[in-house]
Amino acid sequence: MNYDFQKIEKYWQDYWRKNETFKASNDSDKPKFYALSMFPYPSGAGLHVGHPLGYIATDIYSRYKRHKGFNVLHPMGYDSFGLPAEQYAIQTGQHPAITTENNINRYREQLDQLGFSFDWSREVRTSNPQYYKWTQWIFIQLFNAWYNKKSDKAESIDSLISIFEKEGNVNVEAACDDDTPSFDAATWNAYSEKEKQEILLNYRLTYLADTEVNWCPALGTVLANDEIVNGVSERGGHPVIRKKMTQWSMRITAYAQRLLDGLDKIDWPQPLKDSQTNWIGRSVGASVTFNVLDAERSRSDQEVISNDDVTSSAVEKPYEIEVFTTRPDTIFGVSFMTLAPEHELVAKITTPEQKAEVEAYVEATAKRSERDRMADVKTISGVFTGAYAEHPFTKEPIPIWIGDYVLASYGTGAVMAVPCGDQRDYDFAKHYNIDIPNIFEGVDISEEAFADKETTFIANSDFLNGLSYKDAMKKIIAELERIGHGKGKVNYRLRDAVFSRQRYWGEPFPVYYVDGMPQMIDEKYLPLELPKVEKYLPTETGEPPLGNATEWAWDAKNKKVVSNDLVTLSAVEGSDKGDEMLNQVQHDGIYPLELNTMPGWAGSSQYFNRYMDPRNDNAIFSPEAINYWQDVDLYIGGSEHATGHLLYSRFWQKFMFDMGYVPKDEFAQKLINQGMITGTSAFVYRWTKKHNGNAVFVSKGIIEKAVKEKGFLYDYSSALDKMFSDLKSKDGGRKIAETSWKHFDAIHADVSLVNASDELDVEAFKEWQPEYKDAEFILEDGKYIVGREIEKMSKSKYNVVNPDAICEEYGADSLRLYEMFLGPLEQSKPWNTAGITGVHSFLKKLWKLYSPFIDSDAERSRSVTEAEPTTENLKTLHKTIKKVEEDIENFSFNTSVSTFMICVNELTAQKCTSKAILEPLAILVSPYAPHIAEELWSRLGHTESIAEAPFPKFEEKYLVESSKEYPISFNGKMRFKLELPLDMGKDEIEAAVLAHEKTKEQLQGREPKKVIVVPGKIVNIVG
Repeated sequence: MNYDFQKIEKYWQDYWRKNETFKASNDSDKPKFYALSMFPYPSGAGLHVGHPLGYIATDIYSRYKRHKGFNVLHPMGYDSFGLPAEQYAIQTGQHPAITTENNINRYREQLDQLGFSFDWSREVRTSNPQYYKWTQWIFIQLFNAWYNKKSDKAESIDSLISIFEKEGNVNVEAACDDDTPSFDAATWNAYSEKEKQEILLNYRLTYLADTEVNWCPALGTVLANDEIVNGVSERGGHPVIRKKMTQWSMRITAYAQRLLDGLDKIDWPQPLKDSQTNWIGRSVGASVTFNVLDAERSRSDQEVISNDDVTSSAVEKPYEIEVFTTRPDTIFGVSFMTLAPEHELVAKITTPEQKAEVEAYVEATAKRSERDRMADVKTISGVFTGAYAEHPFTKEPIPIWIGDYVLASYGTGAVMAVPCGDQRDYDFAKHYNIDIPNIFEGVDISEEAFADKETTFIANSDFLNGLSYKDAMKKIIAELERIGHGKGKVNYRLRDAVFSRQRYWGEPFPVYYVDGMPQMIDEKYLPLELPKVEKYLPTETGEPPLGNATEWAWDAKNKKVVSNDLVTLSAVEGSDKGDEMLNQVQHDGIYPLELNTMPGWAGSSQYFNRYMDPRNDNAIFSPEAINYWQDVDLYIGGSEHATGHLLYSRFWQKFMFDMGYVPKDEFAQKLINQGMITGTSAFVYRWTKKHNGNAVFVSKGIIEKAVKEKGFLYDYSSALDKMFSDLKSKDGGRKIAETSWKHFDAIHADVSLVNASDELDVEAFKEWQPEYKDAEFILEDGKYIVGREIEKMSKSKYNVVNPDAICEEYGADSLRLYEMFLGPLEQSKPWNTAGITGVHSFLKKLWKLYSPFIDSDAERSRSVTEAEPTTENLKTLHKTIKKVEEDIENFSFNTSVSTFMICVNELTAQKCTSKAILEPLAILVSPYAPHIAEELWSRLGHTESIAEAPFPKFEEKYLVESSKEYPISFNGKMRFKLELPLDMGKDEIEAAVLAHEKTKEQLQGREPKKVIVVPGKIVNIVG
């Protein structure tokens, strides 16, 4: 009987679905194991062969754990809010929910055909109101909480209000806004209700604030830093600018130190831990304040001025510039200050003479993302504001510049520039001819800055002279505190997370506004569902898409959403459209609802806990469920989520822990970042010039040869020679045809249009890209040869391989095995469809090995079943058990596939027909190739699924060698081999060898002079 993988796989997929084979129980006596793959965003393109890599790995481990006796939770769902569905809605008018549903159905079909052991009864979708009800619920909990630094945990906002009522906030140590005013109990109790709410927003863990954000006009929304690549939006490549808007934010900074400390408790990849560590960016130093000098004394030029020109007198209430520095010991080396172009003081302190130049620079910087500015270490740019600050000790004036290398989101958005000790400051000072005072003893700074703080002493620094770095740090911080110009401080690069998006397809905030202040909808009226809108673009007045809804107001009396007609909205005077908070005029308790929606990471920040009890309508999960499952034991997903989803999820988990909702403050014990399966892209080369108005594509080989020989294109092609005839002239026109790769644009071609010999189907290409239907293709030997390059497998690169086609031709088990066989899980590896034939052939051999049980002859099958395993059978089986178990435990899945191949080859050579061997072998194969394993298990006579069959136990005794094959030599030359028991003594070995017929043939009746026996090694007969 042939291996009919299509029939087998469909049968067992149907069986698993009908019998709910992989449904987990929240009430089991078995030990629990929670395995999770990062859930996907269901895109319209569906899965390509790179997507299942992590899913297959998680599935192998989940199946293995079931065999080991665990109650395994292995769920799957969809991160189904996303910008692509909304963009499609904008283009077509089709509601994102319809697009999303269609995409999910496609994903489900593909996931099912790969044979994953998901518990589909627990499926979640972040765009389902019954799911985002609990995302809204968590938002409310965060709003109603503050972070108490004394207890180092989040607490109910009611406890903070109680403290304010009794003693004000003077003794409160909290994570709060820097500009929070101080007040006593009497002042608090005298505040109006609105004033109290405004104060509390400074403390809440989610709050409204004016924030510098990444605004993408084309997408009409704010983007997180990790959604921007090279200064443009990751989705669509649109320009991004920096803009100040009123936004909801999450006070993740309150958890900065705990997020760092928690990394030591979890088994996550070190590179990912390093990414989070760097992103959080803990620095120890000092906060220092500099007073801005009276503008009338500021100079509008860039010359260094003397003390006679500018005195130390300042305005009565001078502007202050606060900086954070890790090197306050270098304060006497400050020769200028640099503010971020977005710094709030820039407009206030810039002199009239410098205003135009400063404003132009600020506008230009707003078009660059923070990541772009951080990555650009070569460009030196800045503008002098015309203003000066006063040195806190010398009282000398310090020129104030702005520069895009300073970020408003890091530290205070200002730096005290010490060019002798910082290379970037040094380069800036050199470029703009600013003084570079040397404050390091015996150090030459004529060529570069000196940054080694441990190997020198401070000089030219008044009371710090002669001190080492450590001693100077203590001294300067004490002096700064004494004169009221600073204090020691721990700073973090991490900023509070912007939590608003100006788009439709996201979780609605459960927020309405009374007198301009946010109020939470009562939990029992959740979910607040997305309203219907006719347009998915921002409104004509710049409001987010929810502003298009006709019914989007909250009736506080009847607790329901009602028509907007009952609320009058008027924009705050002077605000930018779309950015303003709105004044509200209420009518009979009808209030406007929040128009923004939550960001993409909201729904993924607690989904792992919701899986534990996804059908619970009364709580996000029951105490019984969360206390049974506790946390995720194994989490597999991409490293690209290091500073997004994985950081925000840890933050929410710690908050939930503080509030007593979850038993663990880290949600995943172990995390593995799977590598990437890359695709082999195909490129065609379009000349940068046109011929007769048409594009010209030149075959790769022609260009390569011309470039290598530094020749001219037309020298390598008669077609090109004819084409260039009108360009040639006696006065050097040949140079027009000089060849360099820079004269060609490499354009992706769909890999389906290219054969195994890299030859492009030109006519198919023209049909695929109609804009090139009249293009000229310069061929080599009658063929157009494409270029090849290994790249990320992506729809945009036209290099994707569809798993449907692979499953159709080779089967899901072949695909699963091949993806594991490609290499170590954590490494990237290129896809090569031709390579899958090897694992497919292995499965055929495996099937053939079981042929006696597949045979319809019952009598023959029975006799085979009763066959006793040989010593060699048992040895092969148990070395396979040992290796496969070690491999799975170490996530070395690629070497297991090799082990299976060796095992099947050996058992085939041994003509193994013993059920005692083949039965455990089917279990070993089951995690990797579950369909064929189920079928073979069934053919062996089992009526239940193989899924929970006990994993075979390794027994060392079968690997202990009981005999030794001795090389028998005569006068040093090996003549034959003889297998003897290992426990034979020296004399017994000698006797056995001398009695052997082949020995007698060699000696021909002679007595040996000497017999050398080394037990366990050799026998040498000296004749």
